[in-house]
Amino acid sequence: MAFESLSNKLQEVFKQLRSKGKLTENDVKAAMREVKIALLEADVNFKIVKQFIKKVTERAVGTEVLEGLNPGQQVIKIVNEELIDLMGTTQSKLTFANRPPTIYMMVGLQGAGKTTSSGKLAGLLRKQGKNPLLVACDVYRPAAIKQLQVVGKTYNIPVFDMGDKISPVEISKKAVEYATEQKHDVILIDTAGRLHINEELMEELKNIKTAVRPQEILLVVDAMTGQDAVTVAESFDSQLGVDGIILTKLDGDARGGAALSVRSVTSKPIKYIGMGEKMEDLEPFHPDRMASRILGMGDVLSLIEKAQQNFDEKQAMELQKKMRENDFTLDDFLEQMQQVKKMGPIKDLIGMIPGMNQLNIDALNNVDPAKEMSRTEAIIQSMTKEERANPSILNGPRKKRIANGCGRSIADVNRLVKQFEELKKLMKQMSDMQKGKRGKMKFPFFR
Repeated sequence: MAFESLSNKLQEVFKQLRSKGKLTENDVKAAMREVKIALLEADVNFKIVKQFIKKVTERAVGTEVLEGLNPGQQVIKIVNEELIDLMGTTQSKLTFANRPPTIYMMVGLQGAGKTTSSGKLAGLLRKQGKNPLLVACDVYRPAAIKQLQVVGKTYNIPVFDMGDKISPVEISKKAVEYATEQKHDVILIDTAGRLHINEELMEELKNIKTAVRPQEILLVVDAMTGQDAVTVAESFDSQLGVDGIILTKLDGDARGGAALSVRSVTSKPIKYIGMGEKMEDLEPFHPDRMASRILGMGDVLSLIEKAQQNFDEKQAMELQKKMRENDFTLDDFLEQMQQVKKMGPIKDLIGMIPGMNQLNIDALNNVDPAKEMSRTEAIIQSMTKEERANPSILNGPRKKRIANGCGRSIADVNRLVKQFEELKKLMKQMSDMQKGKRGKMKFPFFR
């Protein structure tokens, strides 16, 4: 999970600050030394760390903080604000040309995820009502054109190609003519990359830029390369001019140093981050939400957006009705679990819930939520339709058959049935509260 190690270390530092009733200047400086070490271990650029610590310390040792009612919280607030400032303050959106087509040049080193990101971005733009066209300009890498065609087919986006014998500059020109004729209002040019930056690569990209005059040049950078990502961004920007950055594979980078360094070093905004394999996993980058995640304060807005993208509104209304009428079955429970799984890795979702990171981290790490959900699914799917609709009929022989069918123990089956019954009670209490019934709500899961 992105920033996992950094987040855990920062939370430990702030836990110690919160435990003190009053802070001294030495307390703040000691905490900042720990924050500095955590940031450096997260592979954040040294100069950036030095500037960040200096700014936070200067603000945190002021009388407003040290003499405040809750100085620990004040320091956390300052760190949060400075993290947001470090990553760009506000979300930076794509810009569109006054007259279509809008052209985006996708550039970056080989292996950064340029082709996949081009397809994902095209898919997201189509969801926004655009009519995108992908253009295959990587004529050097074996099977590069075929890869873009596969990506295009996955997201139902047409691909323009002229084979690998025509120059990328000529392909780009012809693509613009074709897009104008076919009423495509967005063009994404998938350019060639190299394993390293060289003059030949840059010259070709400059020629494409001159030929088609793109609205934006988007640099695709692999987050897992750490400090190298910052070096690559600097080189591309100085030689070509970059308008925005797409940071890929952030879900596989527990450190996250590239995200904290690249914008500050290059002054170019991070526009999207890649958090997984699916199209929805290319997310708009919100500095404030990312800072909140890093500090363990959750990211409710992103969680809501994910839910809206993946949950069927009609099914949600039907579920609400069943909850009111206390008619919730194991089939409904299974359906909701499958909807949740569409939202992405469970561990990432947990990190978006405020306060969850401050629970017993070791306990959370010792449990794989995805595996637990798969086991629960297996138990429910081993039941008959009648048993799922009415778990009260589950006697000893039935439970033994179910346990054998899914490779679990009878104790696992009993545990699921008990949890389900407690969930139904909780739902009924919630429904009663909505109807205005009195009485204190009891939470059977948190005794």
